[in-house]
Amino acid sequence: MALQAELSSRDRRFLEMSLHAPMWKVVLYVGTPLALYQGLAIFFTILDTMMASHISKESVSAVAYLAQINLLLSSAGGGLAVGAGIQISRAYGERDFLLVRRRVSSLYAISLTTGLLLLALILPFAGGFLRLAGTPEELITVGEAYFRVQLFVMVVNFLNSVYIAVERARGNARRIFLLNIAAILVKLSLTAYFVYVLKSGLDMIAVASLLSELVLFAFAVRFSLAGENAFSFSFRAISLDRRVTLPMIRQSLPVIAEKALFAFGKTIVNSMCALYGPLMVGAMGVSNNLGGITTNPQNGYQQGSSAIISQNFGAGSYRRVLEAFYVTAAVNMLLGALISGLELWQLRFLSSLFDGGSESFRNMIALVYRYEALGAVPLGFNAAVMALLYGLGKTQLTLILNFSRVFVFRIPVFWLLQHCTNFGEASVGIVMMVSNISVALAAGAAAFAVIRRFKREHQVM
Repeated sequence: MALQAELSSRDRRFLEMSLHAPMWKVVLYVGTPLALYQGLAIFFTILDTMMASHISKESVSAVAYLAQINLLLSSAGGGLAVGAGIQISRAYGERDFLLVRRRVSSLYAISLTTGLLLLALILPFAGGFLRLAGTPEELITVGEAYFRVQLFVMVVNFLNSVYIAVERARGNARRIFLLNIAAILVKLSLTAYFVYVLKSGLDMIAVASLLSELVLFAFAVRFSLAGENAFSFSFRAISLDRRVTLPMIRQSLPVIAEKALFAFGKTIVNSMCALYGPLMVGAMGVSNNLGGITTNPQNGYQQGSSAIISQNFGAGSYRRVLEAFYVTAAVNMLLGALISGLELWQLRFLSSLFDGGSESFRNMIALVYRYEALGAVPLGFNAAVMALLYGLGKTQLTLILNFSRVFVFRIPVFWLLQHCTNFGEASVGIVMMVSNISVALAAGAAAFAVIRRFKREHQVM
């Protein structure tokens, strides 16, 4: 029997909406559930950090530091999901539904293989790997067991990232929101039980993460085995054909490099923060979480818009590609101003949630975030540019911009601030402000050039 690829009535309705409905309506429909989830996710991450602080202040720093290493390793799965998701959305817009199914199924196989390979290479040498990454010895002592469990979390997360990318491509943002919230609630409940009831260590916070990812994976399996639907998984649909896999891999490699380099760069920044003591690593991590209350919802709209842009590009609706970018930029910049303003207003209260009773630690958090918050509006515009570039498949440009954000606008600037100024601890916040504003300016220049060429090539007035 020949391989089938059909669309449900809901998938057909969404495709027509994406290609023909008013663009503000499409962006809000797809992006708002993703933004809500991203916003709640950072809120729950903050609660998780607060629970880690109940163990010890060193645990906060360990979680903050190891989070960047975990992001570095997870970049392979995340990059595959983003890059391949672009090609899945494009095939969807082109109405080549059999190609959609082949790409979806092949992407699951590639992601699983990649995750298991990384696990086999790193797990036996976890301690040495952390030392190679420059992790302070006191944080290795606290966090090595946590890191080992996180390696298993990474493998499951690879597959969950593919599932989320597939649901995003078909505009099923509401399902993404509900499933992720369920997984987060499981994670928080288990973490609270392990920390407050069982008085467990940091490793059990990682176990809670693993169990919550497995809950999400169970739903992913259920919804991915959906008969002959174009977005369902089939062993028969796995293909090594160049037309199926090569565009996904070509699109994904710059995204993988971008995410890996960005995470690696942040580990370097964390190491540089150690100049001001190990607690500054934790203060910067908390500040980044507070910044995430603004930037995570912006990233939700970025993710939704990149799929919309890719679908409309695949369908030849070039004017709507630019409309999606303009609407996303307006929404994200408004969010940046509103949320960061509210956080600055209540900064003393917010920073006190993580200080573990230490006034000096609270002051460190507030000092860093006062500067970091000034980049919220520019980062909203930057996220909209990223949506445009991802949707058009220009992942080499996103690689350059995100590389520059850390290795041009952050690390060298941080070194200069540390060695050529008397700003002291304030340098940690200043460098975040400088790098975030600078990358937004660079993204604006890139968007101007891409849009001008796009209009000329596709005769958009």
